[in-house]
Amino acid sequence: MGLSAPISFLRIGAVSYLNSKPLVEELDRLLPRSTLEFDTPSRLAHRMKSGEFDIGLIPLVEFLNWEDCRYLPGMAVGCQGPVRSVCVHSKVDWKLVNSMAMDEGSRTSVALTRVIFRDRGWNTGPTHPLPMTDSPSASSADAVLLIGDRAMDPSLPGYPWKIDLGQQWLELTGLPFVFALWAVRPGLKVSSAAIAAFQESLELGKQRIAKIARREAGILKKKEADCLDYLTNNIKYDLGPEQLKGIAEFQKKLDSLGLAKWRTIHEVDQDDSPIRD
Repeated sequence: MGLSAPISFLRIGAVSYLNSKPLVEELDRLLPRSTLEFDTPSRLAHRMKSGEFDIGLIPLVEFLNWEDCRYLPGMAVGCQGPVRSVCVHSKVDWKLVNSMAMDEGSRTSVALTRVIFRDRGWNTGPTHPLPMTDSPSASSADAVLLIGDRAMDPSLPGYPWKIDLGQQWLELTGLPFVFALWAVRPGLKVSSAAIAAFQESLELGKQRIAKIARREAGILKKKEADCLDYLTNNIKYDLGPEQLKGIAEFQKKLDSLGLAKWRTIHEVDQDDSPIRD
């Protein structure tokens, strides 16, 4: 056989939420020598750090706290305004909140809640995890943080107050927010062909937003129109200069709260050395 540069085998982990589906449209076909598994954001990050994945769509805070971890360029899960799937509901006025149950699905949303409440002059009070399988209505806390598909419902019975954390971040900073990105385990180089496959997957996902919304609506038992509106108008998939500014601003706030030490972040190193197939 002659020299060639085939796409290497990669173990890929992605988030099981609706908002990640455009990022992985036909990714298994585009990377046929690789594997793709789905999990919740926090479990995905834990499994990746344990060595189960080479590339994972992990929460931003997990990425920032993982020294030497790098990212694939140009792609993320974020918002620039209301995100709809990361919200805090409260039984009392925000200034009176004295306890909070926090969805255990993503540490980035938990950290963002702490940042927003600190900057607004509010207090979360004591907090405890809200398991993914528990109903928010069963919590005795004054407020609950919900993320992902179950957070998309417009209201929560018994909780008359609600804030959207994407909108809150934009009002405070004027910047977009990034919730998750494609993280690459430390020391791994990725070929330009593999990166191009991830980018092509996202482009396909964007072109098929309506199809994805129709498909996932049936699985999630949600209205197709709501899923389409969410993927079209709330979730943004860019990772450009403005998103990187938003990440840097979030890093500063996390550092001031002791939630993540500042570090300079980098794109993944590329390796297109020809290998013998």
